[in-house]
Amino acid sequence: MVRLATKSPHSNLPAGVGEIVGRKHEIAAVRQLLSDTGLLTLTGPGGVGKTRLATHVGSHVQRAFPDGVWLVELASVQDERLLPVAITEALETEEELPQPSTESMIDCLRTKQMLLILDNCEHLVEACARLADTLLSVAPRMKVLATSRESLGVPGETLFIVPPMSIPGPDDKVNENDVGRYDALALLVERAKKVAPQTDLSSQHAAAAQLCRLLDGIPLAIELAVVWLRVLSLDQIIDRLDGRLDFLSQGYRTALPRHQTLRAAVEWSFDLCSAQEQILWERLSVFSGGFDLAAAEEICSAEPLGREDILPLLADLTEKSIVTSETCGSRSRYRILETLRQYGHERLAKSEAISALHRRHADYYQRLTGRNKTRWFGPDQVECLTTIAPELPNLRTALDHCLSEDLRIEEAIRMFTSLYGYWLFFGGPAEARHWFDRLLTCEQASRRERFDVMAAGVLFALMQGRQATAEPLIEECLYIAGHSGCEEASAMGGFLSGRLTLMKGDYLGAVELLKPSQEWYDHNLEKIPITRVLNDAFMPALDLALAAIFAADPRADRWITRCRDIAEAGGARGEISMARWAAGVGRWHAGDLEEAASLLRSSLRLERSTGYIYGPAWTVESLAWIAAAQGHDMHAAHLIGAAGTMRNLLEVSLAGFHAYNDAHRACETSVRERLGEEDYDKAVRTGAAFDIDEAIAFALQEPAEPSSMPDPTHTSAPGLAPSQSVLTPRELEVAGLIAEGVRNKDIAARLVISQRTAEGHVEHILEKLGFTSRAQIAAWYVNNTTPPQNE
Repeated sequence: MVRLATKSPHSNLPAGVGEIVGRKHEIAAVRQLLSDTGLLTLTGPGGVGKTRLATHVGSHVQRAFPDGVWLVELASVQDERLLPVAITEALETEEELPQPSTESMIDCLRTKQMLLILDNCEHLVEACARLADTLLSVAPRMKVLATSRESLGVPGETLFIVPPMSIPGPDDKVNENDVGRYDALALLVERAKKVAPQTDLSSQHAAAAQLCRLLDGIPLAIELAVVWLRVLSLDQIIDRLDGRLDFLSQGYRTALPRHQTLRAAVEWSFDLCSAQEQILWERLSVFSGGFDLAAAEEICSAEPLGREDILPLLADLTEKSIVTSETCGSRSRYRILETLRQYGHERLAKSEAISALHRRHADYYQRLTGRNKTRWFGPDQVECLTTIAPELPNLRTALDHCLSEDLRIEEAIRMFTSLYGYWLFFGGPAEARHWFDRLLTCEQASRRERFDVMAAGVLFALMQGRQATAEPLIEECLYIAGHSGCEEASAMGGFLSGRLTLMKGDYLGAVELLKPSQEWYDHNLEKIPITRVLNDAFMPALDLALAAIFAADPRADRWITRCRDIAEAGGARGEISMARWAAGVGRWHAGDLEEAASLLRSSLRLERSTGYIYGPAWTVESLAWIAAAQGHDMHAAHLIGAAGTMRNLLEVSLAGFHAYNDAHRACETSVRERLGEEDYDKAVRTGAAFDIDEAIAFALQEPAEPSSMPDPTHTSAPGLAPSQSVLTPRELEVAGLIAEGVRNKDIAARLVISQRTAEGHVEHILEKLGFTSRAQIAAWYVNNTTPPQNE
């Protein structure tokens, strides 16, 4: 019988395993789970840091295990019959046995109080599962901590998915103080100090953050990239990451062979997959940014895979940590880390299936945008946002495919025009301009298709105030409309001309151009194909109302009412908010400041509830005019700064909007004179530092962060529990999502904000309520928002 050494208990953990960069939350979670279960399996993709996390935790819990903490490294064990040998060797027995058996080893471990770390179980998963299952039943004082790219799949097993290291979001501005905030960035900086001490990253945090994002926050990839800092700059490394699998090949000689290069780590995972799993992995590489089950079934189901095969295979790949799953709204969404996706696409590119797969991908997403266009102007508008937003990477891939390999111009134009509503409300015109420039060079487009592209391009240019860009495009639109004999094209051309005229400041001329266009749209909607850029009468009615306001036309109120009626009849919340904004501008122009402010704030609340990001820039600006007219100079200066930042984010030029620019300059001049140059500039800078959520909350005059703890005796507003009123409505919304168990990343997706903004809201809530954990927030939310039961 195998006997364990009787000398004082110790462990065989390598020196230095107690050192780890970041992973504070993961360490705490693993330690807590380990205390509550007999078998804890850390899963995750190759190179994500499962072994480092397991051994780090093991080194810090040794006092809880009188019989020691023992690491069994299985990467080099290829035959499952050698599993007991590997464990026996790791446990440092006093005697050598020619053939240690599982039975004799288990018999020896029955009474031990130890932690057994089984590292890299994926290629021996069945044997490790049998061993762990037996240990759970016969050795109640033992605990097993396993690392594997898939679960062991035995009763009583607890899973912990080791995520990539935290990384800054693409919109996050990173400075030196943020290094410790993001684990991936901290790892990069720490390793760079050791590997390339001559490299100073203190002034390169934006590039460092970009590198961490491109590497998905995978520790192995970061460590391999750092080695190149000896000979390359950060920017040069970033430029070479398109071929990352071969580029990241200068690892440490002492590392396991499959950890010496990124390709070797990925190939290890690929080789452990079944033939069908490998095929699906390759096909899933056609997606960008993620996908849902419906897309995978539609696009990836071709011989030898049937539609019914996709879900079980997707589950298998998720189990093997190739695919990750997360909840987006009420549905599951899947994603492959970019490094794994690139490997799959390399293999796909060598097969004949790649062209057909890209074609099915483009067809699927063209149909998706078409379905959403039919629902955009209506009560499903926000749902369309939640459908389109996560699919933007796939839509870009589909557009790119249609404009390159297949040159399917008609499909590309349909996608481009179908996305008009999304880009108008949420995506901003900058990306639309990119696709417009590409489409405009396509000589294969028909004359009517070219008209649609140019009409959309004009609208996006005018959204940004780029009059010089829009003018020649409008002239060509009018030319095509005049030679086509198409009433709808002529009405569209009149609308575009009227909008440009309005922006130039010729308000009477704008009324004359917009009125017939608005009337045509009002009475001929049935003649407008669903594929057209405008398929309702709202935008012509809105611009006509605005032109009439600034022209002091007595019919302005009638057209404002018509604009509102169109929006409300359609149930489109974004357009309803714009109609209220136009009404507010009308009351401001008429001198009714109180009513104007009420209408504008109502518009801003609705804009926020829809996730609209273009409109709030103008609503906050308009509220600044009113604040200045009311003598609230400091408030007006803050709003001026906030609105300026919002316009900059959208690349909007105020000078391109004559009426608004005049109002802005009059407001700015009066406030500056009354406050003085120094105080005015300081207040504007304060407002400019607001993010979009903060700017909206400030414009709505919602409660700012309190300087003290909530007063339990404070009388809250009707319907709010004590202390609830100290949170802004957005913070209450975030608190509710926390109570549902939603993670920060998913909170950001639901509320259409950056992950860093979501994290900031959570931090503000913790600070305001004096809490230290999300669990406290969840309990507080339930206790303070659940109506009391009637007795």
